[in-house]
This record gives sequence, C-alpha cells and structure tokens, in this order.
Amino acid sequence: MPTINEDQVRVPADVLPESRDTYIENYLAATRSTGRLMLFACDQKIEHLNGDFFGKGIDPADNDPEHLFKIGSQGVVGILAGQKGLIAQYCGDYPELNYLVKMNSKTNIVDTTQDDPYSPQLYSLESVLALREAGANIVGIGYTIYLGSEYEATMLAEAGELISEAHANGLIVVLWIYPRGKAVEDEKDADLIAGAAGVALCLGADFVKVNPPKPSDSASSPELLARASEAAGRTGLVCAGGSTVDAEKFLAQLYDQIHIGGASGNATGRNIHQRSLDEAVRLTKAISAITLADYDVQEALDVFNGKEDFKL
Repeated sequence: MPTINEDQVRVPADVLPESRDTYIENYLAATRSTGRLMLFACDQKIEHLNGDFFGKGIDPADNDPEHLFKIGSQGVVGILAGQKGLIAQYCGDYPELNYLVKMNSKTNIVDTTQDDPYSPQLYSLESVLALREAGANIVGIGYTIYLGSEYEATMLAEAGELISEAHANGLIVVLWIYPRGKAVEDEKDADLIAGAAGVALCLGADFVKVNPPKPSDSASSPELLARASEAAGRTGLVCAGGSTVDAEKFLAQLYDQIHIGGASGNATGRNIHQRSLDEAVRLTKAISAITLADYDVQEALDVFNGKEDFKL
C-alpha cells in the first residue's frame, strides 16, 4: 500500500506557518496517509434534488440523508463531501468521519439552454471555521467552477479567494471543474478537461475533480486522462464517478484511471449511495482497495463480493 508521512506532504507556500501542522494533518487524514483521495461525494441533494435519492433502481434507504453518513462510517472513505448544513445536522453523530464542506451549489432546474450555469457561494469561510471550532472534523472545502460559462469570472474569483483563505487556515481544497455553457460544444473534450486541470493548479487547489474525457479514434479515455493529470502538475486529479453502473465495470474504469490515466484517486457519489447500506459499504471498501492500496480489479471485486474484508 502506498504511504506517505508528514515529511512527504508538499505544503503550498500560501499556508501560514502557524497553520502548517494543521494542513499536514488534514492532508494525511483526507488521503488516509497515501497521497490519494477517496472522496465520497454527497452534495447532490442540491445539485440533482431528490432525483438521485428516490426512484427506479435506487435503494429505498437512499431517501434518508443519514444513509450517506452510515455508509461513510461503516465503509472506508477519505472524506465525506457535502454542504455545510447537511454536515452540521449529522456530524455530531458521526465524529469519526473527515468532512469537506462544499462551498457553492446550484440545482439542475435551469438548463444550460435557458441560462449559462452559475453556482453561487452559499456561506463564508468564517462560518465553516466556526463549525470546525464547534467540533466538526472539517479537513477541507470544495468549490465548483463551470469553465466557459458567462459567469466563469465570478466563480474563478470566488474560488481563488476561498483557496487562499482556506490554506491560510490549514484546510485542503478540492475544486470541481466542469466546462459547461452555451460556448462549450463538448463538455468531455480531452483538451478542455486538461485545460480545467491546469486552471485548478493555477488557482492553487490541492485536488481537482473532472469528468473523464471521451475517447478519441486514437486514444482511450484513460490515455487522454493522462494528459490532464500531467497538466494538473502538483494538483491531484480525480475523476467524477457519474451515474450508477455495474460494480465490476466501475472498478475497472477506476483502476485504469489511476494506473493509465495518472489519477490521484476518485470522487464518487451515486455509484455508492444509490445502493443498499451493505452493498454501498462493500463498494467503498472495494474502491478504497484500488485507490488507497493498489489492489487490482479482481482483488477489489473479492472485497465487493464479501470474499475478503478491507480495512486501513
């Protein structure tokens, strides 16, 4: 299993000296001392409303928001990402989890044909720090940017300021960056995905979540992802999990994203939480086995199928 110690954590220069130890502690906690990120994305209750949590093919348990926290607690994840209010309501019962507060969100009601996307900042960093001071185990913040939107400049400015403030207070930052809007012809174009990775680096993010690029006639999606991973430089790149698919297919995709595409982990939501508690817990362990411990696909499938357990 790949491991790093505190001396191997590369601390950005905008982390204040008095926050350096806190940043290192948060980075190691978020990556489970591996340098790779297993992010359990639980921000869709605003992003996709209730469509991701109730309906055909979704386990009934997913309609209860506490399902997310039960999965995180019983499974193996690096961080659970969600809006501040969601975390504030449940974190007291699940203090062992590492939390990342999603600082902006929007619903999916307004389509890009009606207006370009803009995801507004919902609360100040000071309110997040107050929640941390109250005892919530918050190790980082997240922010979504829609590159190509006519509101791009506002989101870039908000993200840049938040990253500076977060680092100054020892928090890690994950950016969600998706090319989207009327000016964007293909959201999963490989060059745009690589461009998004470079933007995250220039803003100072620790990790960036992108969609995997669509394959071309000459290269597979993981091969094209390698270009984005290189463009991200010292910002770790992770891929969005997307809609729920067969576990074996998902694990194979993840393995290739890491070992061919150079990804530094994963950011998975629906593929986990739309399942029953038992199945979702086993899938977090299988995902983490690949992400954090370099298991191959068959070994991870054995974990998912309950033939062996996985713990860190």
